[in-house]
Amino acid sequence: MTVTTTGPPVLTVDRATAAAYASAVERHRGLTGSALAAALATVASGVRRDIVTTIQSAQLGHIGGDLSVTDILVAAYWHALRVDPTRPEDLRRDRFVLSKGHCAAALYSTLASCGFFPRAELATFAQPLSPLNGHPNRVKVPGVETNTGPLGHGFPVATGCALGAKVLGEDYRTIVVMGDGEMQEGSNWEAAMTAAHYELDNITAIVDRNRLQQGARTEDTKTLEPLDEKWTSFGWETRRIDGHDHLALVEAMGPSTTGKPVAIVADTTKGKGVSFMEDRVEWHHKVPTDDQVRAALEELSA
Repeated sequence: MTVTTTGPPVLTVDRATAAAYASAVERHRGLTGSALAAALATVASGVRRDIVTTIQSAQLGHIGGDLSVTDILVAAYWHALRVDPTRPEDLRRDRFVLSKGHCAAALYSTLASCGFFPRAELATFAQPLSPLNGHPNRVKVPGVETNTGPLGHGFPVATGCALGAKVLGEDYRTIVVMGDGEMQEGSNWEAAMTAAHYELDNITAIVDRNRLQQGARTEDTKTLEPLDEKWTSFGWETRRIDGHDHLALVEAMGPSTTGKPVAIVADTTKGKGVSFMEDRVEWHHKVPTDDQVRAALEELSA
């Protein structure tokens, strides 16, 4: 539900879904191999369907990047993170920052799947006065740690969260997800140097490496490769994986083994799961037609 006070409307927890989520996460942590992969894949398919219908309803969004980052978000929320949708301000919670804030529909769909707010609220995405803005707003949406959208801002904030945990002597961890085009922002590399300097082994930075940004391929805009070697040169423990392999994601999101911050270069496909959107630059922020929505939902339900 949405609570309206003298300030902006604020979403509130869906307690039934939150309870089911807590049980499911505990169950997932007891699974391995194909059983765990199947469980996370089921969640991811549901999140992707919600992304498609959310963007159809709003008639705007960034569907290609939403679909590429989905498996990363599901592995984080449905296995790695210690979060409680009924206590989103718990001081000892793990922190998650979506630095590529234009992919808010993916974050909202994932948060709704966990019960941070009712799934029905997704239909209000980007509507006038809706808490579900086109970019995440921590004042209005439980589970959002910081407002993001201007690229290169979320990672520095996440670095501050990790440093804060060290100062306070707390064991919570921080996971931050960035777009690969976002890595062209210099502020990210300042944050990378800072995290390495302070030996923040409690932060994991994930790059959604789908190789496409607004209007072009990343390598045509500004060369990023060898991206994993760049992270290593900045003092990070670097892992490169298939960003749609749930087992690889779960393993990669494990703790640092070197005392260094962890960087994951997750190779992904823009528009993943919908064949006519995959690896197509026009789906950076194109809105599907009704026929395309039907076709997409059919593929995602197969």
